[in-house]
Amino acid sequence: MFFVVAAVVLLLSIFLGARIGGLGIAYAAGIGLFIFTMVMGIAPGNIPVDVVFIIISVIGMIAVLELSGGLDYLVYLAEKLLRANPKFINYLAPLVTFFMTVFAGTGHTAFSLMPVIVEVAKNQGIRPSRPLTLAAVMSQIGIIASPISAAVVAFVGFLAGMHISLVTLLSIMIPSAVAASLIASFIMSFLPQKLETDKNYQELLKSGKLTEVKAKQKTRADIATKAPLAVLIFLITVLAVAVYGLFPELKPVYTRADGSTFVISTAWLIMILMLLGAYVMVMLTKVDVTKIANQSTFKAGMQAALCVLGVAWLGDTLVSHYSSDIKAIAGDFLHNNGWAFAVVLFFASSLLYSQAATTTALMLPLGIALGLSPNIMIGSFAAVCGLFILPTYPTVIAAVQMDYTGTTRFGKYVFDHSFIIPGTLLLFLTCIIAYLLSSVVL
Repeated sequence: MFFVVAAVVLLLSIFLGARIGGLGIAYAAGIGLFIFTMVMGIAPGNIPVDVVFIIISVIGMIAVLELSGGLDYLVYLAEKLLRANPKFINYLAPLVTFFMTVFAGTGHTAFSLMPVIVEVAKNQGIRPSRPLTLAAVMSQIGIIASPISAAVVAFVGFLAGMHISLVTLLSIMIPSAVAASLIASFIMSFLPQKLETDKNYQELLKSGKLTEVKAKQKTRADIATKAPLAVLIFLITVLAVAVYGLFPELKPVYTRADGSTFVISTAWLIMILMLLGAYVMVMLTKVDVTKIANQSTFKAGMQAALCVLGVAWLGDTLVSHYSSDIKAIAGDFLHNNGWAFAVVLFFASSLLYSQAATTTALMLPLGIALGLSPNIMIGSFAAVCGLFILPTYPTVIAAVQMDYTGTTRFGKYVFDHSFIIPGTLLLFLTCIIAYLLSSVVL
């Protein structure tokens, strides 16, 4: 009985936070935490310290990359690729946004590419919604395949106990996501493609309300002189993380006062490398450090860190206290029906608005409590990217606003928007392929 009450408190807290939007979900977590700890007598769960600090350190370096013009340089290179291959826009757009997120650890760069995707698709007579919706969702999926994302690092911390490394996880997630993207793009090609047959587009044409917005094409002259250097420093830092993950014997071994030894964790290593890389980037690119806090990536990252702190702490408090009840209620069913675990994460992520928050608040605590196999956990990992389900996520809103042709749209009802079919298809395919691939690799 008390478990049901506690679950209602958690869901109500998330609901109240989601209604406010933005940082509201972090603040509303305080409601649930207060009721749990002060009213119901539930001991506080584990604070996701490592995850929060990873977000802060990674975003700290990405903000320097943005200030130095490095992000603009990445967008410039991606834009060149898309404009040089317009006939393959449906296939290239989602892959480009995916790898941009994998490299940068944030889907922020997708916003800059959206106007380019719309323009290239329109010039080819293709409905911009086809590549745009796939690209928007793939920019979110890139988080679960990035070596420096908080969601991945948190998951690797769990997998480490099963002797599964960061490199092993990425060797499963990256090919799975890429294959899913290509298959989804192929399947979506059977839906109506011609822009001229789109009802909304025709209505805008007849009403005279169609205002064509030309995406300003970036040139090399628009890029800061030291932007390529900043990108190189960032790339070296990310590669260093991967190398230490691939060769754990490179990590130093420390001796405690009691004589026992331990190796530095991947989370701590990422923080150290990101802080060091940020310092090197600042010194070599000569950016004004007083402007770093004003960068859009820095602001978004700090919001994400606060949201993860509140929501993940709230979720862990509930799951840790009622782990035996959860196992008794759902243990056998989820063991025999791994897909149900992915479905739970899929819908939960739409409320938590964060892959890292969903991973730390629900996926890992539930997975541990239920004793799920690594195959099921890895196969379900992509399900934490269901942020597009409710048409309120910034990437979704931006895509609709930037598609001036009207082919990318919300809908009359909550779930009948342009992203629901391609997004669900992408996550379904990624989960299936990751599960099958993990069965071979592990």
